[in-house]
Parts: sequence; C-alpha cells; structure tokens
Amino acid sequence: MTTPQNPDGFGQDPFNKSDSGQPQYGQPQYGQPQYGQPQYGQPQYGQNPYQGGAPGMEPDNNLVWAILSTVLCCLPLGIVSIVKSTSVGKLWAMGDYAGAQQAADDAKKFAMWSAIAAVAWWVIFVIFYAVVIAAAVSNTA
Repeated sequence: MTTPQNPDGFGQDPFNKSDSGQPQYGQPQYGQPQYGQPQYGQPQYGQNPYQGGAPGMEPDNNLVWAILSTVLCCLPLGIVSIVKSTSVGKLWAMGDYAGAQQAADDAKKFAMWSAIAAVAWWVIFVIFYAVVIAAAVSNTA
C-alpha cells in the first residue's frame, strides 16, 4: 500500500485502521494509566491503604532492653519482651504501622515489668534472709 508520504509502502497499516480512533503503540489506551502508575486510586507497593504511607521513622524496638532484662532480671517476662521487640521490624515492613508501634510499646512495657519483678524479688529475698538470720541469732542467744 503506497501513499505520497511513503511510496515504498513499508511501515504502513495494511488494514488502514489509522483513523479508527485507537491510540498508537505505546500510548495509553482508553484512559488507562501508563505502566508503573497507580490504577484507579490504588496505593503503591509498600503503602498502607488505610493510613496512606509511613507516618515517620520505624519505632525503636527496645531489643537491647529486652535482652538485658532477660539475662539480668526476670526470664519469662524478658522472653516475651524479646518476642515483641523482634516483631516490630516485621510489622513495619508489612505496613502495619500501628501494630509495629504497639509491639514496640509492649516490648518496653514487658522489659520494665521484668526489671521491676527482679527488683521486687531481690528485695523480698533480702528481707527473708534478714528475718531468717535474725531468728537464728535470737534462737542461739
């Protein structure tokens, strides 16, 4: 098929559909967005559709305090604190920002309770030991 612009006929539409109203190759069709653009108001990858994106930096996971409270203080509460603190990063990566903040707060809370429980345990132990020694000394005298 030859035209005055291209006498050889190469690169022409053999079905002569150039005036059919359809867009050319590489153009968006029927009002659709280009490749990589969000479609119909959908959120981008990694964004929370309910909050619109990360509200700032990832919260502190308090892992150091969790480990110290496990080793030096109360073991059961410290283990719970470690589990909560390791879940902060995972929740943040999944886009659950409120859940990540809650896990960080819980990790801090359990680490503090572990330290408080250890201090209370040592106070009770020292008082008990002092009472036992006082009773032993008064019995021998």
